[in-house]
Amino acid sequence: MNVAPHLVAAEIDEADLDNVSGGVAAATSAGLHLQVAQLEVCADADAFVSTEGIAASVNAHAGVN
Repeated sequence: MNVAPHLVAAEIDEADLDNVSGGVAAATSAGLHLQVAQLEVCADADAFVSTEGIAASVNAHAGVN
């Protein structure tokens, strides 16, 4: 009895991968990092548009060093 795992691999090209995943029609990103004396402020925003819909995120961080 052979108990070794059986693995089958296949190649997929970039165009086919975009069709499977929906691809990205447009994307944008922006960021800000400000440090004055001991105060640090960071923020960023991202947005992605694809055939699946729209995704966006905003992150912010403020701290004292």
